Amino acid sequence: MKRRKICVVTTSRAEFGLLSGLMKAIKADRALRLQVIASGMHLEAGFGQTWREIRDQGVTIDRKVRMHLAGTSAIANVNSISIGLKGFGKALSELKPDILVLLGDRFELFSAAIAALMLQIPIAHIHGGESTEGAIDDAVRHALTKMASLHFPATEFYRRRIIQMGEEPSRVWNFGAPGLDQLRHATLMGRSQLESELEFSLKDPVAIVTYHPVTRGDNDVDAQVDHLLSGIRASGIRAIFTMANADAQGAKINVRLQAECASSGGRFKWAPHLGHRRYLSCLKHVSMMVGNSSSGLTEAPSFRLPVVNVGDRQKGRVRARNVIDVSCTRDGIKKGIAKALSSRFRASLRTMRNPYARYSDGRTSERIKNVLGDTEISAALLKKHFHDLGGVSR
Repeated sequence: MKRRKICVVTTSRAEFGLLSGLMKAIKADRALRLQVIASGMHLEAGFGQTWREIRDQGVTIDRKVRMHLAGTSAIANVNSISIGLKGFGKALSELKPDILVLLGDRFELFSAAIAALMLQIPIAHIHGGESTEGAIDDAVRHALTKMASLHFPATEFYRRRIIQMGEEPSRVWNFGAPGLDQLRHATLMGRSQLESELEFSLKDPVAIVTYHPVTRGDNDVDAQVDHLLSGIRASGIRAIFTMANADAQGAKINVRLQAECASSGGRFKWAPHLGHRRYLSCLKHVSMMVGNSSSGLTEAPSFRLPVVNVGDRQKGRVRARNVIDVSCTRDGIKKGIAKALSSRFRASLRTMRNPYARYSDGRTSERIKNVLGDTEISAALLKKHFHDLGGVSR
């Protein structure tokens, strides 16, 4: 019997952490053959050459597609997309997968999606239907939805939104967020082990801080980082800072944060390459998250962790009550941190449910894998019909 080839694209350490469960499920199915393409930040020295972590987890990388990401400017990222398009075209024409799997909204995925579209390879898209009004990711995500044939949104609200965008309801499945499977299967570190590996005390209160560029609207990244740092300093908390992504001006943010940590006298820790297990362990043991990472909305609720969500990058996304939305100002951030530390707010999270965890049984990746394996591959899968909602007439 011919094994169905499922090709998964990963462009960053964070994304690989969300996809690793699905990769394992595909690899374990004897009717399927896993193919992996590593690209984007995985292959860049400035982001830690994290393709090695994929290899170290026993996952074979079938192709590497370099995009020469720098995170310095918008035009640099335009050039990266053009380089990636050529590389993905070559890789996919050689691998000839039956289905290509993409997760999320990174601009790097444009290259893979356009190549697959032109080569008539069906696309399965995970985490579609979401909204991030403060970032170009919003447009990227919706464009990927329209290029994809199979859809795996993370909430029922997002499932309905994808159908509203004209996608056939029978091709849209809400199984929840696959990255949450690891909370059931991974063995997270105890506090003392994590402190040892970080070389940083987690004595309360400690925040994990991730701040990505805001790629729509006010783009004064220097002012944004000034407000972020002054708010955190004024709050009196200690913090672990992680690396910004490869969006335009991400490199500038990283330089500022690294310098702040170096001059903080041990109050702040620069930890650019935590890895997924250490990152999730931090969510288990720190006092709060501060910044504008989507992780604050998807993974942090499972730990009932307070999140001070700064600015508009995540505006429009479904959120649990652990999220405290604040403006990107010194006082706004300081007040948000004070609320996150308050016993009353923390007590209110004890019965909170994560809206991205539909089943909470660690089998979301398995469910997605089953659809990928069972869906009939034919010309009809690529010939998409626009699903009009009631009341629409020609």
